[in-house]
Amino acid sequence: MRRLRWAVLSATVVAAAVLLGGCAATTSGKQDDAMAKTVAMLKSSFHERGQAKLDRLDQDETQRLCTDVGTKTPPKELAQKIEQINLALINWPADGKYLGDWKNGEKIAQEGRGMQYSDDPKGAVGANCYACHQLTKEEVSFGTIGPSLYNFGKLRGYGPDMQKYAYGKVYDAEAYNACTNMPRFGHKGILTEQQIRDVMALLFDPASPVNQ
Repeated sequence: MRRLRWAVLSATVVAAAVLLGGCAATTSGKQDDAMAKTVAMLKSSFHERGQAKLDRLDQDETQRLCTDVGTKTPPKELAQKIEQINLALINWPADGKYLGDWKNGEKIAQEGRGMQYSDDPKGAVGANCYACHQLTKEEVSFGTIGPSLYNFGKLRGYGPDMQKYAYGKVYDAEAYNACTNMPRFGHKGILTEQQIRDVMALLFDPASPVNQ
């Protein structure tokens, strides 16, 4: 599957850190040392190229907390902390409108390019939704990391509360599911507000192929 460049680098940091931390020690001190060595190794191995900068290896608070958890489900209190942190970071549309143009949303959902070093920084960025979700019944190839989104609006309802929830989930999935594999599209600046609205329209517009 094609993945966004920053997601690949972040996943590399997490996987390598967990592996080295688990093999090196059972104490937090040795695990911290293993993490520091892992980060140093990665930063010495990767080189800036085009728009792919080394700051993509720097973790924010949420990423650090989830890295400490590793592959385990975070404890309830930690999960609540992570979700509260990220819920407060969501920038909701000032006009309260969550839906845009589903036709543009379909293009965004099926586009995986945009943040790799070889992509034009001025070009549009895609959401790569099909890599993790089924969107329509016509698709012959789609990812299964995430749940199927086929008939999303039809099954879950078209109301404003569900629209707001879905917008927030796309903007920053950590606000609803701590340490999820889903990228934080709005929080990380992968998609613009209008792009998220268009993806929302793909999920909620009755005329969208998602709801056929």
